[in-house]
Amino acid sequence: MATLRDIKRRIRGVQSTQQITKAMKMVAAAKLRRAQEKIINARPYAREIFVMFSHLITENDLAANPYLKPRQVKKVALVVVTADRGLCGAFNSNIIKEAARYIEEELLPNQMEANIFCVGKKGTEFFTKREFNVTYKKQGLFSSLQFESALEIANELINGYLLGTYDKVVIIYNEFKSIIQQRIIVEQFLPVPVDKNNSKDKPISPNYIYEPDQQYIFNYLLPKHLKAQLWRTLLESNAAGLGAQMTAMDNATTNARELIRALQLKFNKERQAAITSEILEIVSGANALKGG
Repeated sequence: MATLRDIKRRIRGVQSTQQITKAMKMVAAAKLRRAQEKIINARPYAREIFVMFSHLITENDLAANPYLKPRQVKKVALVVVTADRGLCGAFNSNIIKEAARYIEEELLPNQMEANIFCVGKKGTEFFTKREFNVTYKKQGLFSSLQFESALEIANELINGYLLGTYDKVVIIYNEFKSIIQQRIIVEQFLPVPVDKNNSKDKPISPNYIYEPDQQYIFNYLLPKHLKAQLWRTLLESNAAGLGAQMTAMDNATTNARELIRALQLKFNKERQAAITSEILEIVSGANALKGG
C-alpha cells in the first residue's frame, strides 16, 4: 500500500510532467501559426502553376515528354515523409503503416522494387532497422524548413527518374486539414499525373497568348511545377505534424490534470484514515489508563 510520502512524490512527478507538456503545447502552437501562414502562401502558387501547366499540355507532350510518358514500372521510388520527433500521437506510425501497406499490397504483388526515400528521422529509423531498400535519407529539415531542402529532394527524384533509375515516384505524407485532423495522402509525383480528357475535349479558358511560344514555356514550367508541388508537400507535412503534436500535448496535459486530481483525492483519504487511526489509538490508550 502506497504511503503518504509515495503519493506526494508521485503528485510532484506528474506536476512536473504537466508543466513540460503544457510548454511543448505552447511551442507547437507558436510554430503552427507560422507553418499555417507558409501553407496559405504556398497553396495558391502550387495550384495556379498546375492550372497553367494543364493548359500548356498537348497530345505530343503526353506521348513523348519524358516527364509525362508512361513506362513499364519495375522500380518505384517511394518518398515517405515523417516528422523528426515523436510526441505527436499516431502521426508517424500512421504514415509508416500506410507505406508498409503500399509496399506489401501494391508493389510486391506486381513484382515492383521499392526504393524508399526517407524524409524525417522517424521514418528513417523505422525502415533502416528493417529489411527495406532505403536509398535516400534526409533528417533534421523540419527544424528550420527551407525551400532549398525541397529543391535538393526534388532534384534527386527528377534526376533518378530521367536517368531511368526509377520508373515511378510516389509520395506518402500527411496533409494538413486542421489542428485536430490530418489526412494521409498517397500521391504520384512522376510521371506527372495528367487529366488526359483536358487536352482536347475541354476548351482552354482563358485563352492565353504565349511568349516566346507554348512549348518553350511548358518545358520551362514543368520542373518548377514539380518543385513547387514537393515544397507544398513538405509544408503540409510540417504543419500536420505540429498540429498533431499540439493536440497530443494538450491531451497529455489534460490527462495529467485528471491524474493529479485523483492522486490528491487519494492522498486526502489516506491522510484522513491515518488521522482517524491516531485518534482511535489515543482514545484507546486514555480509556486503558482510566480503567487501570
